[in-house]
This record gives sequence, C-alpha cells and structure tokens, in this order.
Amino acid sequence: MTTIGLDVGGTKIAGALVDEDGAVVARARRETGIPSAESVAGASADLVRELAQHHDVKAVGMAVAGFVDKSGAHVVYGTNLGMQDEPMKQRMESLIDYPVILDNDANAAAWGEFRYGAGRDSDDMLLVTVGTGIGGGIILDKRLLRGAYGFAAEIGHMRVVVDGPRCGCGNRGCWEMYASGSALLRSAKELVSSGTPHAARLREACGGRAKDLKGQAITELAAKGDLASIELLEDLGRWLGEGCASMTAILDPDMIVVGGGVVEAGDLLLDPARHAYGRHLTARGHRPVARFVPASLGNDAGMIGAAAIAAEVYDGAGADA
Repeated sequence: MTTIGLDVGGTKIAGALVDEDGAVVARARRETGIPSAESVAGASADLVRELAQHHDVKAVGMAVAGFVDKSGAHVVYGTNLGMQDEPMKQRMESLIDYPVILDNDANAAAWGEFRYGAGRDSDDMLLVTVGTGIGGGIILDKRLLRGAYGFAAEIGHMRVVVDGPRCGCGNRGCWEMYASGSALLRSAKELVSSGTPHAARLREACGGRAKDLKGQAITELAAKGDLASIELLEDLGRWLGEGCASMTAILDPDMIVVGGGVVEAGDLLLDPARHAYGRHLTARGHRPVARFVPASLGNDAGMIGAAAIAAEVYDGAGADA
C-alpha cells in the first residue's frame, strides 16, 4: 500500500506517490498561482487525484512551509502561503477521499532523511537545511521533536550575535543571518562591490554587477579553485559548525545531516563546518563527536517524509510515537 507526500511551497506543490520502503513510485507538480488556502487546497487535491489513479492509497501527508499545530490539522501561520489559523486538514478532506496529516516542511524532510536517507542508522539526529534561510528538524530517541505546540526546531532563529543584522523574523542576530545561502550571497556581493582584485572571478561571473551574482556561481568557482569563493564557503562553514556545536550542547545528537542547496559545495563547506564544530564543542576531547554528513534525499526529502509520517500516523504508530 502507498501514501502520497506533498511538499507545499509558496509558488508550487511537488507531490510523490511513495511505497512502504520510501521509494518514489510516481511524481507530479502543480503551480499554486497567488497563494491562498483555496488555491493550495485545490492544487493539492488535483495532485492527489492524479497520483492516486490505479493505486491503493492509504493517506496523504502535506509538508507545509509554515507553523503547523501539533495535531497536524491547522496551518497556524504560513506567510508565504497566505494562511493564518487555516484548518487545512479539514479543507483537504472535504475535497479528497483520503485522510490527511500536515507537518512543517523541515520536520517532514528530517523524518524522510531519518527513515530512508542519510540518518537511517541514527537514533538521535539533527537536520540542518541551508537554503535561503536555515531550517531544521530534530530526532531524539527515534522520535520527531515537535514541542508543546508543534513549533519546535525553528533553529535558524537561534540568536548567535547580540544586536546583529535584523532578520526577517523581526529579531536581530539570528543564525540564518550568518549561515544561510542568503548570507553567503550577501557576503559575496559585498566582496564584488568592494572592487578588490581578490574577487576578479566572481566579478566576471556576474558581469561586474554584484546584484546579478548567483549563489551557484560561488559554488562552481570554488570547485574550480577560486580562492575568494573558497574563503566565502569557509566563512559560511565556520558559522554553520559553530551553530551546530551550540545545538549539540542542548540535544547531543549522534549525527548532523546537512541539506539544502548550498550542500552541493560538498567538503568545501562541510570540512570547515566539521572543524569549527569540533573546535567549539562543549567538553571537546571528552565526548563522542557527532557525524557530520550531507543529506541524501535532496528535494525529495519533504515529500518522502510527509508520506512516511502519514503512513505511520494512520498505522497507529506515528512519527512521534
């Protein structure tokens, strides 16, 4: 029997039919247009109907970019989805003939990596997704940590610098202001704009217009040996490793899985992160060191995780049981 996992973003919804071994059997996607509860539910229902054809589907899991209540029924706040206190489970179940469960997109990705990806031999895992911001998911003793209200693991908003730059959340000095893809790109643009010869290859990559520089160009140039790009990734890795060391002081994971687009830089990012992590680890030298590994499911992690959560909830086990 299969389940369907949906990864719901601000402009598109990716869907997958997932079997009991975590393998994607079929996939499809829909654009949402102007995001709203109605447009998201309508596009999601269409995706489910397409994927469910000729298959015995047990349930549907939705990974949502926003705050989801602990029951998996309401999108409490999803700024990029045009939703606030939205009973999405009820809305979806009025459109399709399958039970639906919601979860935060980073939680779903963490569960996907834990069950079927890089963390499948871990009991206590931290997922850090390095993209536009920083997302995360936490597995403790084989259970997904959701917190009292469902809002746990917003790790990108851990404050790391007092009175640092203003974050989109409204606070200052959040971790994602220093260790995200946006932070990498901001630093690179500043370097290009400075006029230093050190940034010559970066300047060439954007035609001398810092505003046109893309994050992928930094990774590609670093892989080709450009020192400025390598240093930018090293700086990002240092911030990533230091933040993970702070998280380890609280959570004590045996594995840290790093996902998101920036992880394509591989060891150019992860080696500096591992070094900074070890350097700032509490009780270093007297404790086991968590493994620092790249995520393995890529963009499928949220869909696979959402499908797995739905399957386990409706089997009676549940991702947090």
